[in-house]
Amino acid sequence: MSIENKGTMERLLIATLGEHVARQTLDMLVIDPALLPQGGDTVSRAAFAMAMNVALFDDLLRRVPSGNAYVADTLARGGRVLFDHGALRSIRFPEGPTGALPAGEDAFTRIFLPLGYEMAAIYPLDRLKMTGRAYRHADFPEAIPQFFLSELHVERFDAEFADTAARVFGISRDPLTDQAKAVLARYAAGEPVSFADAAAALPVILSAFDRQHEPASFEDYQLLLSRSNEAGWIATEGNGFNHATDRVADVAALAQRLKAEDRPMKEKLEVSATGRVRQTAFRADSVERPFADGEWRMVPGSFYEFISRDIDPQTGQLDLAFDTGNATGIFAMTSAEPGAAR
Repeated sequence: MSIENKGTMERLLIATLGEHVARQTLDMLVIDPALLPQGGDTVSRAAFAMAMNVALFDDLLRRVPSGNAYVADTLARGGRVLFDHGALRSIRFPEGPTGALPAGEDAFTRIFLPLGYEMAAIYPLDRLKMTGRAYRHADFPEAIPQFFLSELHVERFDAEFADTAARVFGISRDPLTDQAKAVLARYAAGEPVSFADAAAALPVILSAFDRQHEPASFEDYQLLLSRSNEAGWIATEGNGFNHATDRVADVAALAQRLKAEDRPMKEKLEVSATGRVRQTAFRADSVERPFADGEWRMVPGSFYEFISRDIDPQTGQLDLAFDTGNATGIFAMTSAEPGAAR
């Protein structure tokens, strides 16, 4: 099939990732059939949002060998991944923007909202001095992955932490170009977006899911880490995909099998207060990252997660909610002891 005869979501991915990688990644995932045939000269917000998520999934697998190995095993067993949600971490200063980058979640809501996402719920993560928010797609809430977007609140820490955070994050750059912002503005206004404009904007928007500040000094990293594992993680990984999540039928049974296979599993299964949402994960893979002194050190990177969701009896629909306790437990997968980088 020629590229002209493929749906716009697939064409966007081919333009961004190349045909081989795009096809390979799509073959890993369960894609709602309604998203595949969308064609024509314009790109719907749903097709753009799904292409963005597929590209982010590919990026995560490149950075998380344990997740990549699991997906390869799933494919070898004849299965595919049902991509439930991805997670992001951000920093919010009380005085506003983080350098040129909008403050906290604002750096991403300017992307999510025009593409059809709506905030579904707020999850206080008080023990972590963070707030989490779930963003769910209005057009295909069960089929297009959600985002769990968290903010770390600098003002909840001491003055030494705040000064260090200002040095590390305070001169972040804004990766979005005027052209990409114009495309998002057209989506927000409900105006048509041509394939050419969407294809030019997608790689730029994907670049927002990365580190936007310069490498920190090792001393500043250690200070942040001593107060907050999450702040330490953001210092080296920035706004990269923190984890991607596979929605499976029975996460408890899967966890038992993966533990027996000696995979790097979380010990405890997280169960929501309702009992309908159950989660576990691999521990974060270690990655080598640069610091301001020119040295590269091993630090916790991103990870791969698993979730099972039951039907909510009140609605008769799949329970797409998250849970504060579950999220706090899952966040520990990137924990590192102060000074653990080497």
